[in-house]
Order: sequence, then C-alpha cells, then structure tokens
Amino acid sequence: MKLSNLATFLIAAVCIFAIGKLVLKPTGTETTSIHPNAVVLYATDWCGYCKKTREFFKDNNIAYVEFDIEKSAEGKQEYNQLKGKGIPLVVINGKVIRGYNPSSMKEILQL
Repeated sequence: MKLSNLATFLIAAVCIFAIGKLVLKPTGTETTSIHPNAVVLYATDWCGYCKKTREFFKDNNIAYVEFDIEKSAEGKQEYNQLKGKGIPLVVINGKVIRGYNPSSMKEILQL
C-alpha cells in the first residue's frame, strides 16, 4: 500500500513539474518597454538577494539604476507595472529577471 502511494505521489510531482515548465516562461524571456536600454534593479535595503544582485553588478562593473520599492513611489509604480511579486526584480535592456539569477544576468549581459 505504501509503495503505491509513493508511486502516485512521484507521478503527480513529475506532472506538476512538466506543466510548470510548459506554462511558465523561462527567466529572461519576458520583455518590457520599461527601461529598454538600461539595467534597473527593483529592491529593498533589507533583502539579502538584492544585496547579492548589487554585488554581482559591482563585481562585473555593470552600471545600474536602483529603485527601493519601499521608498520610491516611481520605483513602486514601475515594479507594479512589471507585475512584481518578489524581489529582486531586474530589468536588463528590456528583459525581466525575477529573483536572483546570476546565470540569466550573465547571459543577457553577454558576460
């Protein structure tokens, strides 16, 4: 009985994973007209992954504009237009990256 429950669970997990891959766009394929020729970070000062994103930009000599979404009305408005649900949210030359994803940032920046 326990083995059949495990098998059912594994099959369900694989199906959910496969459906998620089909429905969700890979990071960096979503585009926006907001800041099409710039690097923009939507963040907060307390977010650890936002700090890692800042360090990534600094280590790679990437000029960027940062909006603290808790302190900047303009930043919060743009974040909402981008349907932000988490931080960091990064726009690189019009491509949207949700969350800290150095490999996607490197790919878009051609590093």
